[in-house]
Amino acid sequence: MQFKLLFGLLAGVALIGNAAQAAKIELIVDYPYPDMFNTVHEGIAKRFTEKFPDYTVKFRAPTPEYEAAAQQALRHAVTRQLADVSYQGLNRQRVFVDRNIAVDLTPFIQAEKDWDKSGYSPALMSLGQVNGKQVGIGFSLSTPIVYYNMDLLERAGVKADALPKTWDDILAAADKSRAANAGTNGLHYDWEITGNWLWQAMVFSKGGSMLDASEAKVAFDDQTGRESIEQMGRMVEHGTMQNLKYKDAAQLFVTGKLAVLSSSTSRLSTIEKQIGGKFKMVTGFFPTYGDNARVPAGGNVAMMFAKDPARQKAAWEYIKFATGPEGATIMTKGTGYFPANTLPIDDPAKLKGYYDANPNQYTAVRQLPWLTGWYAFPGENGLKITDVINDHLQTVFDKSTKPDAALDAMTRDVQKLLKLSLIHI
Repeated sequence: MQFKLLFGLLAGVALIGNAAQAAKIELIVDYPYPDMFNTVHEGIAKRFTEKFPDYTVKFRAPTPEYEAAAQQALRHAVTRQLADVSYQGLNRQRVFVDRNIAVDLTPFIQAEKDWDKSGYSPALMSLGQVNGKQVGIGFSLSTPIVYYNMDLLERAGVKADALPKTWDDILAAADKSRAANAGTNGLHYDWEITGNWLWQAMVFSKGGSMLDASEAKVAFDDQTGRESIEQMGRMVEHGTMQNLKYKDAAQLFVTGKLAVLSSSTSRLSTIEKQIGGKFKMVTGFFPTYGDNARVPAGGNVAMMFAKDPARQKAAWEYIKFATGPEGATIMTKGTGYFPANTLPIDDPAKLKGYYDANPNQYTAVRQLPWLTGWYAFPGENGLKITDVINDHLQTVFDKSTKPDAALDAMTRDVQKLLKLSLIHI
């Protein structure tokens, strides 16, 4: 009898132990851009697991950019190896909705008490919405900005308190800098950045669109689109911009050999570290034109792919933490991105003092009134369309095709892919 009682007690202890063991969930998390985000994500995971000891976080091999991240996740869907939480580019959310991979976060949000006080503004939340579903929560956001080497530009008569406001003025300033500083370059426009982002930025900044309201017809072939691609052509027409890869142009900029660089604010922390004290650098707004001007948000959102309820609960806690004030503070200080959560921005204990001390980092935040989404082309050919646009832009920057002809060819090829997508829907 005593033996049976002892055995029962031991069995009970074992069951309790097994239950405790079972409660500990290892979250699988995927993200892109390891050079920029490795330290950030590791720091967030460390703080998260300190707060939630029943959870651990496992990161798989990060992907180099958003297109690769999307393709990897699609492969994982086929092999049933999807992550619980996946960070995807703003313009790549749609593909996961179309394939029923993304989990709608609306029920989780509705179950939260005082969500309206959590710092997630409707405008910023809209960046994670596709077809009426909240499928992502913004993690790291960016806008296109312009970086200026003021040492070079001031020798050409350009002052930091009177930066150029149009692309033609920027080109003129870059050319003046070349004339005043022998052996230097004028401008680099980071047109190759992922997802045709700076092509969209040029079109959106003039009030244009990628497709019409039906999403069945190209819209960037209108006058706004022509002005945009012609503007790009003027960058290289007289040698103001050389046909360089971003890596080479960035190296010229941080060594003081390039006057103007236009790219994402996400590059800011790296650029500032590389410059050190070699010269004075300031950031300025991306030029906009007219009342309908917009600039596309860049960056990524945290998406939930987990289907099991217990893993969904853990994934939701992780998404809230990573995108909330604490995770947002870690992310912002470790990158050039700004947070999709507004609470830490004005909090002296989090980001207010940081922005006061780093005004270049605040430029993107000041562009929020012009913010719009990063457009995702519809259908199964969405990723192919991105590549096609990139190929045609290349011909403008290497001067093998006139801008108008490049736009005509781009329009024709994108329209063909849109038609094929519609056939398969």
